[in-house]
Amino acid sequence: MSRLMHVASGPYAPPVPARELTAVSADGARLHVEVHGADGAPAVVLSHGWSCSTAFWAAQIRDLAADHRVIAYDQRGHGRSPANPVCSADALADDLEAVLAATLAPGEKAVLAGHSMGGMTLMAAAGRDRFREHAGAVLLCSTGSSRLVAESLVVPMRAGRSRTWLTRKVLGSRAPLGPVTPVARRILKYATMGPGSAPGMVEACARIVHACPRKVRYAWSHVLDTLDLDHRVRELSVPAAVVVGTADRMTPVVHARSLVAALPNCVGSTELPGLGHMTPVEAPALVATRIRELVSTYIGSQRIEQKEGA
Repeated sequence: MSRLMHVASGPYAPPVPARELTAVSADGARLHVEVHGADGAPAVVLSHGWSCSTAFWAAQIRDLAADHRVIAYDQRGHGRSPANPVCSADALADDLEAVLAATLAPGEKAVLAGHSMGGMTLMAAAGRDRFREHAGAVLLCSTGSSRLVAESLVVPMRAGRSRTWLTRKVLGSRAPLGPVTPVARRILKYATMGPGSAPGMVEACARIVHACPRKVRYAWSHVLDTLDLDHRVRELSVPAAVVVGTADRMTPVVHARSLVAALPNCVGSTELPGLGHMTPVEAPALVATRIRELVSTYIGSQRIEQKEGA
């Protein structure tokens, strides 16, 4: 019945960062930022999803920090970042720009990975100058650019107005989630994870999601309800790879396929049979491997080009 913000042991327990800092967004919002790994190593920036926190990326941070500099931050109102009255796609883009400015050297490239709302953050920032300065490649995990409520499969009904209305009520509920109980775990697993998800995965996700303040969860649900970033996807010109679980009820595979079709420079698409919405937790090694591949292919080659042009 504990309200721990994350599990305390095991592969999904957050590692201790090398350092922590606060990035300040354009409207003054303060963002908690963690840096893991050695200075000077290839950079990776991780952007988590709705109702999550930096703890969501624990497995990737632990894997990648051995030979990368891993930067993770809490979206406004989530984790250790204070709540802010401004909730919008543009605010997400502003926040990402602030994190990039606070952690990367001028012109330094990084691989940016976003899960769910974190992926939407990358789309929202696609046309921004600072994003273009620093994004060497991106990984979009379990995300979509529009029609999030209409396409959701959380409510087991035929598609149409009734399902959309009920889904909006469920995802936009003001009700507190309460403590993590066996019933709460079953509900979260059904809505966000594949049927074969191990208990440790479910526990890790439940701790993180239940720790999100009710008002923050509610405020961002309205942003996601009306989100339309289709035009921004076409501006996401850097190399982009997509990962999705075929049993994803929150952002079903139709979203991933739409992204693959619309991205100007899609360099890979992975559909994971039987996995749900929480792909970085459900397939931690695969997601880390995809990030490593993007670093090796695009950050390395860009460094060579910079040296040759120097």
